[in-house]
Amino acid sequence: MSQKQYLKIIEKEINRVNKIIDLKILRGEEYWKEARDHKLLLRKIRFYNRQSFLKRLFPSFLFS
Repeated sequence: MSQKQYLKIIEKEINRVNKIIDLKILRGEEYWKEARDHKLLLRKIRFYNRQSFLKRLFPSFLFS
């Protein structure tokens, strides 16, 4: 699986979790579990974006 495919899957999952959170807010229910999942998915995206940035910044030094 390529990095683009992986990030697209994570993005779809974030959208799914956001919809659940929105519905729970409208119903007045707790949504802390979904908020935790959302936070973890965002960390995954940031991790991959940071790696890509570092590879472009220091291509020959760090990742030879």
